[in-house]
Amino acid sequence: VSWLFNPSRSEITSLDSGNIDDILNNADVALVNFYADWCRFSQMLHPIFEEASNVIKEEYPDRNQVVFARVDCDQHSDIAQRYRISKYPTLKLFRNGMMMKREYRGQRSVTAIADYIRQQKSNPIQEVQDLEEITALDRSRRNIVGYFEQKDSDNYRTFERVANILHDDCVFLSAFGDISKPERFSGDNVIYKPPGDNAPDMVYLGSLTNFDLVYAWTQDKCVPLVREITFENGEELTEEGLPFLILFHMKDDLESLEKFQQEVARQLISEKGTINFLHADCDKFRHPLLHIQKTPADCPVIAIDSFRHMYVFPDFSDLSVPGKLKQFVLDLHSGKLHREFHHGPDPTDVAPGQPIQDLASSPPESSFQKLAPSEHRYTLLREKDEL
Repeated sequence: VSWLFNPSRSEITSLDSGNIDDILNNADVALVNFYADWCRFSQMLHPIFEEASNVIKEEYPDRNQVVFARVDCDQHSDIAQRYRISKYPTLKLFRNGMMMKREYRGQRSVTAIADYIRQQKSNPIQEVQDLEEITALDRSRRNIVGYFEQKDSDNYRTFERVANILHDDCVFLSAFGDISKPERFSGDNVIYKPPGDNAPDMVYLGSLTNFDLVYAWTQDKCVPLVREITFENGEELTEEGLPFLILFHMKDDLESLEKFQQEVARQLISEKGTINFLHADCDKFRHPLLHIQKTPADCPVIAIDSFRHMYVFPDFSDLSVPGKLKQFVLDLHSGKLHREFHHGPDPTDVAPGQPIQDLASSPPESSFQKLAPSEHRYTLLREKDEL
């Protein structure tokens, strides 16, 4: 009867620098356990993770449908660094080799993990049976609608792959055959319907078989250039590893938000990928404002969080001055903001022979730095328990 107490061990795939790309790229869905042997919680998760793998492999026997894998972060620190792993254990979801923004944060139980994978395997695309359904769409959401001659086509397979990755950010719908025909006057067609009843539709004009082009276009439509940071998504945004440029504004102050969005699009589109553009509710996040000597009465306020310090944009009224906001971001990247935080404004004139202060020496800790825990979690989140 020993089998009653010793369930069969699952073959969890161990990833290393030699096999990780090949295994993840060929997996429809992969759940990867980033762990450290010395971590008690990693040790507790191992048997649960293995049993969840056993359950799922019964339902999805094809080895490329679902992969359960693990990375020993002590042995493979390069992989941990590549995916910005800073705590153990961390469960990350991958689709066709692409890591999803939202890591698994559910219960660490066999049932919960298995249910999560089943959910990830469900079809992210709603099939439309009548074009009247399109006119009744929820226009508070971002909708991507594909019109295809047939489901068994390269065009639809590309659309399906993109939807698998971005379905948390957009609603995906599709129509086929005679139902979709009125919308296919020039062949298969994909349309973006942005939020707002009067917002104009946008048509994808590239090749529908080119995944990179379709994904880039869809991501641009589904993920706003300026996103709202909340208590719910703050840690997820932090894990993207990019510093934040944040507009703190009152919830009903949409005018300031619109100006910020316009100037980010005008001045900083080339910086996308080096910094996250965000906006936050001043009233909800009073405590982070206090760290930069501001209150909701001072809003709107623009600041950068570099994860070491917060730097304040001098004057919101200068937002529309050409190049002013961009220079603020460039000063972050050059290190100027960090230097001036500790040493005051950079010297502009130095008398011959006069030594310049050694900026490479270890500066004293800022008061904000002392507030931060050793493992950084964004300030907004740290205030949640204080509200």
